[in-house]
Amino acid sequence: MGQTKTVAIIGAGPVGLAAAAHVLERGLMPVVLERGPDAAHAVRQWSHVQLFSPWEYNVDKAAARLLADIGWNTPEPAEYPTGGELVERYLSPLATQTVLKDHIRLSSRVTSVSRVGFDKLKSKGREGAPFALRYENGAGPKVLLADAVIDVSGTWFTPNPGGPNGVAAVGEKELATHIRYGMPDVLGKDRSRYAGKIVAVLGAGHSAVGTLLDLAKLKEHAPTTEPVWLLRGNNPAKAFGGGANDKLVARGELGSAFAAMVSKGDIRVETEFQLSHIGEANARLRLGAGSSCCGRRITADEVIVAAGFRPDFDFLRELRLELDPAVEAPPRLAPLIDPNEHSCGTVRPHGAAELSQPEPGFYFAGMKSYGRAPTFLMITGYEQVRSIAAHIAGDHEAAARVELDLPETGVCTRGVDATASSCCGGPVPERGDACCVEDAIAKDEGKSGCGCG
Repeated sequence: MGQTKTVAIIGAGPVGLAAAAHVLERGLMPVVLERGPDAAHAVRQWSHVQLFSPWEYNVDKAAARLLADIGWNTPEPAEYPTGGELVERYLSPLATQTVLKDHIRLSSRVTSVSRVGFDKLKSKGREGAPFALRYENGAGPKVLLADAVIDVSGTWFTPNPGGPNGVAAVGEKELATHIRYGMPDVLGKDRSRYAGKIVAVLGAGHSAVGTLLDLAKLKEHAPTTEPVWLLRGNNPAKAFGGGANDKLVARGELGSAFAAMVSKGDIRVETEFQLSHIGEANARLRLGAGSSCCGRRITADEVIVAAGFRPDFDFLRELRLELDPAVEAPPRLAPLIDPNEHSCGTVRPHGAAELSQPEPGFYFAGMKSYGRAPTFLMITGYEQVRSIAAHIAGDHEAAARVELDLPETGVCTRGVDATASSCCGGPVPERGDACCVEDAIAKDEGKSGCGCG
C-alpha cells in the first residue's frame, strides 16, 4: 500500500473533502467523484436545518490547514451552523478556493466499482489490480483507475421507507407525490405545500422532531395546519432526548421544546401506529395501521417519512465486502454503534482497522460506514479518514493512533432497558431533585423516582 498513488473518493461532502485533504497531505493524489453539480450536494438538500454540533466539531484539521492558505476566517467555535452556513462558510470555500478544486469532478455519479481484469469470483493476483470506477457525467461512461477507494457517498439519497418492516407500505410508491423523506423546508421553500394541511410525520428521531416543531410554528401563521406525529412505539418520551444533560446543547433544547409542545397538545400524537397502507379517499390520503380491513385509520393531506436512511451497495457488487447482517456496517465497527445496544454518543476510537474490507484498499467512511445506525457525527468521519489516509500511505503507526473525543449525549444507555440507566429519558425539568421527566412524575406521585443513581 505504500506505493499507492491515486485514491478515489466517492462523495464530496464534509467527510469526502476531509478525506481528500488528508490524502493530499500524505503526498498521494486524491480524485473526488461527486454526483451533484456542486460539492456537498446532499448537505444542500437540508440547508435550512441547524446542526446539533457547534463549529468546533464540524471543521476537519487538514481541511482547516488548506483553508488557512487562502486566509480563511475560522467560524466561532461555539456557534451552531445550519447546513447552508456549513456549505457557505466552510465546504464551498474548501472545494472551490483551495487546491482541492483541481481534484474534484462534479456531476460524476459512480455506477460501479471493480478490479481491472477481475470479477468478484477471481482471486489470484487480485490485490495487485487497480480499481476501476465507472461513472456517468452526461457525456457517456467514464472510467477512473485508482489504487485505493474511500466510499463516503453517504445515505441521504436512500431513505428508509414508511412501512414498519423495512419495506414500503402498500400504496407508498403509487402515492409518492404526496410523500417526502427526510426534513423538507416546512418554514421556507416548502411552506406552501404544508400550510393549512394535515401533515403526518412518521419517525421518532431528531429529523421527525425538528419537522414537527417547524409544523407547529407554521400553525401559528396558518392555523388550519395540523401536525400529526405517527409514532411506531408507545413511549413519546423516548424522543425527547437528554434535555439539559445533553452536552450537545442544541439537541437538548430541541427535545425540551418538543416535549413542551406535545404536552400542550400543539402536536397530535398517534402512538403504536405501524403504517401499513396508504390510500386515497375524498381527495385526501388515508393512512392505515394493521390489516387493510380492520386496522386503525387516520386522514392526512401530506406525509413526511423521517425514519432514517440506509446505505446503497448496488454499485459495489463486484467487490468483496463484509458487512454486519443487521447494522450493514463493517463488522468490527457494528458492535460499537448498534442502536439495539447503544443510545449514547460516545464511540470507542476507530479508524482504518475497523473500516477496511476483505477487498484490499477499499474503505467505507463517513455516514455510510455506520450503515443503518443513526448516531454519526462529522468529527467521527474526520478521524476515520485521517486514519485511512495514513494507512494507505503506509504509516500504520499513525493509522492506529486514532483519537476521538465525542460529546456525551446525556442519555447514554446500554441495552434496551432505559430504566437501568442513570436517567429514564426525557428532558430535565427545572426542579433540581429530578433527573428527567419520568423521574419527576414518579416523585410527584409519592414514589421514589425512576432511578437517577
